[in-house]
Amino acid sequence: MATQLAPAPALPVSIEDVHTAHRRIADSIVRTPTLISRTLSQMTGATVYLKFENLQFTAAYKERGALNTLLQLSDEARRKGVIAASAGNHAQGLAYHANRLGVPATIVMPRNTPIVKVVQTQGHGADVILEGDTFDAAYAHARLLEAERGFSFVHPFDDPRIIAGQGTVAVEMLEDAPDIDTLVVPIGGGGLISGMATVARAAARPLQGVGGDAEWYPSKVTRRNGTHNPRAGDTLAEGIAVKEPGGITSEMVRALVDDIVLVSERSLEEAVSLLLQIEKTVVEGAGAAGLAALLAHRDRFQGRTVGVVLCGGNIDTRLLANVLLRDLARSGRLARLRLRLQDQPGALFNVARIFDQERVNIIEVYHQRVFTTLPAKGLITDIECETRDRAHLDQLVAALRAAGFDVRPVEHA
Repeated sequence: MATQLAPAPALPVSIEDVHTAHRRIADSIVRTPTLISRTLSQMTGATVYLKFENLQFTAAYKERGALNTLLQLSDEARRKGVIAASAGNHAQGLAYHANRLGVPATIVMPRNTPIVKVVQTQGHGADVILEGDTFDAAYAHARLLEAERGFSFVHPFDDPRIIAGQGTVAVEMLEDAPDIDTLVVPIGGGGLISGMATVARAAARPLQGVGGDAEWYPSKVTRRNGTHNPRAGDTLAEGIAVKEPGGITSEMVRALVDDIVLVSERSLEEAVSLLLQIEKTVVEGAGAAGLAALLAHRDRFQGRTVGVVLCGGNIDTRLLANVLLRDLARSGRLARLRLRLQDQPGALFNVARIFDQERVNIIEVYHQRVFTTLPAKGLITDIECETRDRAHLDQLVAALRAAGFDVRPVEHA
């Protein structure tokens, strides 16, 4: 008689949970579009569909899980109110829907949270408490207030109700683009990818689920591989910069997710810039991690039909400007050239004449006479300029050198 295998243990969230969540929240969230990107498809060799979750009212998918959780609270829990620790999209999503439902909301944020995020969360009717210098300190204080005041704590990712709500993103994607065979999802605490992988695994045909993890916070990769790689940094993808994934989400990721790939800061910046240039849409660093994974690992996805979630669009405008300028510098369209000149009349004029001949626009000129190792009659001039492309910049440098100038590009990030 054949040995009968024991059934696999049930996971905390089922496909029925996700579909129930979708019916529960569908009337109160934006059904964001899933659109093909022909340009990104040509660039990557995959057929690329984008899910624009940055078009939710609070500009992030986090509303889904927050609302699904709020709608399952008892009347008494709603009366006492909810509390969360967050400095980002979870705070705004929870505050917005709690206010809409008449549920008091308290959000504990680290003291160094950017003021714009504090103001936006308060604008949704939440009571914001600034506590501690780190998320861990804010989290500990939120749990203390939960116990003291009888609040219901709403975790940003490690809760079956949150996971089921986030999984509704995949339900809509696969309804709108049924040819998708691979989902590429930013992965931080794991709530979004756990919910979406639940939908992928339940599909009638094989679907892959792949997570895009920030290189500076590889906690999901290290846990999955059983390695130890404690890194940290000021990543552009702060929304997925989670040092320790959740217990529930780790179990689900281990069971359901096919692969996790790391993305560098440069790939994240490239993805944010491309989405603005090509799709005319603003996406934060964490929200662009799925596309960054696709760009950085093209061979992994070539020939597949890929669904990428643009999961958030809350990026500081100054940071966005910096990302775009750095991208221009990498492409050669914006450059800083350092020239060594003799300190005599006409030296700068002779340089400017070559810029004019090559039809290169000069943006800024910096003279340096004091803080240099050159002789007293020597000087360094940095010229910021705008060119058509890398070939145009190379043509300018060649012309300057042909005229006898000592010139070199100043390195960019």
